[in-house]
Amino acid sequence: MFQLKKCASLVVLVFVLMGALTAMAAPQSFTGTLSESMCGAKHMMAGKTDAECTRACIKANSKYALVADKKIYILSGREEDFSTLAGKRVRVTGENSGDTISVQSIHVVSN
Repeated sequence: MFQLKKCASLVVLVFVLMGALTAMAAPQSFTGTLSESMCGAKHMMAGKTDAECTRACIKANSKYALVADKKIYILSGREEDFSTLAGKRVRVTGENSGDTISVQSIHVVSN
């Protein structure tokens, strides 16, 4: 009888963990400014727009990032898409893992 209860508890635990993992992997949407990881929300190149600064920092090996609610998320995905939207307010949909978003879609949103 003890083995049966132990087995049933293990089955319930497995289902709970599977549900948690599925929820974590579900795509989420984030809205913020497309920037890069070095400057974040405050660009430091004098005489350059936010978009120009972002592109220059990317060339210097920074990573594309989304600044949303004072948090910086590193973006992984098609950098060609990110470059055209640098400095703009965007909505990103993708899978969030810590500080990284695997981008599935990205588009400009109005302020």
